[in-house]
Amino acid sequence: MKFKKQMAVLLGTLLVSTLLWGCGSGTSDQGKSAGGDKKKLVIAGIYKAGDQVWFIDEGKAAEKAAKEMGASDFLFIDAKMNPDTYLQAIDNVIAQKVDGVVTCIPDQKLSKVTVEKLKQAGIPVVAADDALQDESGKKLAPWVGINAYKIGQVNGEWMANYAKTNGFDKDNQAGLLILTMDTVSSCVPRTQGEEEKFKELLPGFSGDRIFKADYNGETDKGFNGAAAIFTAHPEIKKWMVMTANEEGAVGAVRALEQAGLDKSSCVIGLGGYLAKDEFKKEYSAMKAATYFSSDAVGGTSVKVLMNYILKKEEMPMETAVDAAIVTKDNYKQIMGKNAE
Repeated sequence: MKFKKQMAVLLGTLLVSTLLWGCGSGTSDQGKSAGGDKKKLVIAGIYKAGDQVWFIDEGKAAEKAAKEMGASDFLFIDAKMNPDTYLQAIDNVIAQKVDGVVTCIPDQKLSKVTVEKLKQAGIPVVAADDALQDESGKKLAPWVGINAYKIGQVNGEWMANYAKTNGFDKDNQAGLLILTMDTVSSCVPRTQGEEEKFKELLPGFSGDRIFKADYNGETDKGFNGAAAIFTAHPEIKKWMVMTANEEGAVGAVRALEQAGLDKSSCVIGLGGYLAKDEFKKEYSAMKAATYFSSDAVGGTSVKVLMNYILKKEEMPMETAVDAAIVTKDNYKQIMGKNAE
């Protein structure tokens, strides 16, 4: 009987000790969970044409910058140049409660709804390449991109000098085609700069030999726009082509090849990310491009966003990256690893 009482006391003591140890352990774990785990930061990148080389590279640079600055994940989302797909993507990242958004919008008419949706959700946003803006052109959110008009001027100056060097300025069989993107605010000043600088340096170049065609930024649309002009003006045998982006330039090159005019013509690209492949060929009508880095735009857009999220640094409304002319002779030197 005495032995049974002793065992009962011992078992009771062990039970209480076990319960106390369990409670102590649980409290310690909860404290660690509450104070030891860092909040996961998730950044979303929504790009209007996620299958284009520019946006693929820009997204990679954005992801790299985000993770280097402490983000646990970067969501690359392709809006497929479709407004409905884009708006669905906005709703999805809001539902996922991401910490910030970088976006290149497929239709700037969606700028206001984009900013309003994200603001209501408490999610900061930075526009890359194409601004989020109102009807008057006022920016509604911080923007990172290129100095569009200045870069257009660089293209126009290069082409005017090419015309002088090759006698196109006084040749009635030589014409200038500018492929425009009039519905995209970031692209309008590019072609304005190209045209105005060309005319400034060649005031005697006849307006009857300057042509324009609009496209949406895709290679096939650039091809169609250029091909239509080439077909409609058989009197022009030597074409000089400037465009609003690199895809349009490649489209024009393919159209010149189809028309059998590529050997007597010249195209200058805008971006360099597709021109590098043309430079690697034995011959291409794309003789130059204004190079600006998708890495710079992608990385800078995320750094602006992350500095706001992590350090509460005020985001500048405009951040522009620089550019330089590249040709077959110097593109590897200037573009570095991006020339590969």
